[in-house]
Amino acid sequence: MLKETSSLSGSKQDFTGTLVSSAKLDSAIVRASAQLLALQNEEGYWVFELEADCTIPSEYILMMHYMDEINEALQAKIANYLRAQQGADGSYALFKGGAGDISCTIKAYYAMKMAGDSVQAVHMVKAREWILARGGAAKANVFTRIMLAMFEQIPWRGVPFIPVEIMLLPKWFPFHIDKVSYWSRTVIVPLSILCTYKVKARNPHKIGIGELFVTPPDKEKNYFSYVKTPLGKAILAGERLLRLLEPLIPAFVRRKATVKARDWFMARLNGYYGLGGIFTAMVNAYEAMDYLGLPPDNERRRIARAAIDRLLVIKEDIAYCQPCVSPVWDTGLAALALQEVDRNERDPRTQQALKSALRWLAGKQLKDEAGDWQIQRPSLPGGGWAFQFGNSYYPDADDTAVVAFAMVQAGDREYAGNIERAGAWIAGMQSRNGGYGAYDADNIHDYLNQLPFADHEALIDPPTADVSGRSIMLLGKLLNRHPEYRATIDKCIDYLRSQQETDGSWFGRWGTNYIYGTWSVLTGFESAGVPRDDPGIRKAVAWIKSKQRPDGGWGEDNYSYSYPKFRSQFHTSTAFHTALALLALLSAGEADCLEVESGVNYLLTNQQADGFWEDDGSNAPGFPKVFYLKYHGYDKFFPLWALGRYRHERKRLFLF
Repeated sequence: MLKETSSLSGSKQDFTGTLVSSAKLDSAIVRASAQLLALQNEEGYWVFELEADCTIPSEYILMMHYMDEINEALQAKIANYLRAQQGADGSYALFKGGAGDISCTIKAYYAMKMAGDSVQAVHMVKAREWILARGGAAKANVFTRIMLAMFEQIPWRGVPFIPVEIMLLPKWFPFHIDKVSYWSRTVIVPLSILCTYKVKARNPHKIGIGELFVTPPDKEKNYFSYVKTPLGKAILAGERLLRLLEPLIPAFVRRKATVKARDWFMARLNGYYGLGGIFTAMVNAYEAMDYLGLPPDNERRRIARAAIDRLLVIKEDIAYCQPCVSPVWDTGLAALALQEVDRNERDPRTQQALKSALRWLAGKQLKDEAGDWQIQRPSLPGGGWAFQFGNSYYPDADDTAVVAFAMVQAGDREYAGNIERAGAWIAGMQSRNGGYGAYDADNIHDYLNQLPFADHEALIDPPTADVSGRSIMLLGKLLNRHPEYRATIDKCIDYLRSQQETDGSWFGRWGTNYIYGTWSVLTGFESAGVPRDDPGIRKAVAWIKSKQRPDGGWGEDNYSYSYPKFRSQFHTSTAFHTALALLALLSAGEADCLEVESGVNYLLTNQQADGFWEDDGSNAPGFPKVFYLKYHGYDKFFPLWALGRYRHERKRLFLF
């Protein structure tokens, strides 16, 4: 009999209290599994599209005009994509259903103008009027203003001072390249060359956007009006002084710094996978290589451009550029979903797919390569996995935990060495406060987010609840063989207890948002052996149940990053969030409650004819409040994973 609770936020009469038939559940799992298996690459991996907002495809067009390497056919397809994403008010949002963002709208407008759109076209007029009503292009964020300076649309005094001499600063200095996150390092180092030498875009058609400024750019005095804090204002004053003193920098010092910056990013170019595996860093490096005189036929420059083009998604009428690709992450999560549904069935096709996936993943583990994680942990050898096809300097805890967890569950001695190295690497990457950052340990210099350059407030990579939960998910699985991990796990649990919100949820840094964070932690707690009657777990369970919607599902949008009061209560249900809520409740021992049954019914009701689910909108932040993502795989493997876990728990409880 189902256990009924009274914590439902929706109309309880809308929920079904009838058990799902095993035949209906099995049919749904078979159809979804077949579709997922069909999408596996012959090499063994899965990779789904990773879509961001319109800044990235706009920047791709801008890059083509910066370099005078314009592919007209591709540009036309990207412009089609941009027009289709415009909001009714003329603006461009950072996520579907979100408010318009001035920087994104400026870049989209500029890109469409470069693609040949008339400034008198209705969509251009609407975008321009929207921008002007909000103060004009001078109000753009730092990265947009740097682009405008390169295209000679604003003076260089309108951007933060980023001299290449930062490469020569000692490690004890308040700012050092090693003190910022991996994504910041890979972006800033080549960017410092471009900014120092005040590069100019080729811009062959001499296209400008002077019509987007309220005050003429040369007369604008409020480029830094966003700097509000005393520390930020002090740093800004210091930057202005340094800019005045810049002519006094000896030429040999500038040359030395430039060489060091060049050598740093050239060493990390990462072949056909690109600097850091991320679009912005890759473009900065490519443009810096051009400035530094590497000719177009130089092999490393040619490969750098090819790496950027590998991020393109090109369809019949539209095209867009991804910020990065996620094959290791997608493959690890898809493997966990298939392991769950095949826990007892042992389907030959699924077993072969899993073997192929895990062998592919095993070959992607970073072993003895030098990596930037050794900045904080100089004696820690390799053992992690990166997010992308290749990113040897930058493995991350999230991917490492997921992949190694799948290998542990496979129970195959073939992966024993991979698992051992991964466990040691995860344990060694713990920060002093007990938590885990994504790519670095103890990357916690909060004051750096006060730099005028850091208006996105994402210059560092501090520990987060979601990554920490996943890290102890793996270490908990290894305790039988490694009891020495107990102290590491306990320290992380203490950290997670300190991070729990007063309502019982946890913040999700790398997925939207509180539902994602709470799922991450409860999954980690289950693996680490935290009792299910633990007060923190019971409080989290009550929170999840309270957020269920009348249709039985759960949903949350990215407004919850800016406004915590929107913690999943004002959004329509999605298959992704419903799956996460179910997995969280099942980890907490709630298989026999009404909320779980209703959530399963939601997934079964909303499954498409092809076996998959389809959610509309972003489901993860790149950077909270400023950059969001849509993982196209999340509404495919997470619901399957939840249904598989539910089926296993119901059978275990003899309810089928």
